[in-house]
Amino acid sequence: MTQLKNIQKNLKILTIFLSFFCSFSLLAHETIGITQIVDHPSLNAIREGVLEGLAQEGFIEHENLTIVFENAQGNPTTAAQIAQKFASLPLDVVVPITTPSAQAIVKQIKKTPVIFAAISDPLAAKIVSSLKYPKGNVTGVADIPPIEEQLAFIKTCLPTLKTLGVVYNPGEANNVAFLEKLEALAHKQQIKVIAVAAPKSSDVQAAAHSLVDRVDAIFVGNDNTVVSGLEALVKACLDVKKPLFVSDPESVERGALAAYAYDQRELGRQVGAMVAEVLRGKKPAEMPVETPTGLKLSINPRTAEKLKITCTLSTPFQEK
Repeated sequence: MTQLKNIQKNLKILTIFLSFFCSFSLLAHETIGITQIVDHPSLNAIREGVLEGLAQEGFIEHENLTIVFENAQGNPTTAAQIAQKFASLPLDVVVPITTPSAQAIVKQIKKTPVIFAAISDPLAAKIVSSLKYPKGNVTGVADIPPIEEQLAFIKTCLPTLKTLGVVYNPGEANNVAFLEKLEALAHKQQIKVIAVAAPKSSDVQAAAHSLVDRVDAIFVGNDNTVVSGLEALVKACLDVKKPLFVSDPESVERGALAAYAYDQRELGRQVGAMVAEVLRGKKPAEMPVETPTGLKLSINPRTAEKLKITCTLSTPFQEK
């Protein structure tokens, strides 16, 4: 009988210990919502980088971290529905990737910390009112395009550049801001910019064909709509042997000639590190909006060979 009581006592102690351990595990477990406007390699690299950055900080998916991921498939209405869903969930942090996703999230979520990624102009998009003092519950990493450096790089590849084409989605505030800045810089160098709108990915092919014969080259910014339909743009450019410059390394792998741009995966890691700070108790209002730390030069050798173009790797444009 004494032995039975001892067994019961030990079982009771074990039960209490397990209960305490499970409770502690639940308290230590974090849940993050991640959403992006569309599926393409550049945005996927950012998302993967976020998870890598979190893992480096000790927050590992399936161990002490749960990820709720949603993709809007290019539909702003779906992005709004995802934001509503996230607002109803007990999330510790929300990470919207791209401007449309972030705009939808900040409309719905006013208290849960929001750390955004891949927004070229968070001020124009009205995601934050200040980069240095974001206030509220929102901050993140803004991939503000280095347009001056990118334009200078394009000219190293095409010294006689006179006309530069742009395919863009005018429905995104950051794309409009990008075009305005590019036009201003190009005007100073006597380069004419010709822009054609592509509001949907399915419009990219027609936009490309209407543009390629009128320009010396085409340049695409951080435009998710156009990048989603990039293959049509690559083909249109190659068919008439016109170079296509882009703003992310992943698009170079898909056939564009070159990019002098931020490393998207590294940008994601930077976001992951910010999220980790928030999970440890830091407030987004105390965290200035960050920018990526370096630029990466990517050239597609097969495309360069087809176009017979050599891009000079001069000092200002060496990979950093």
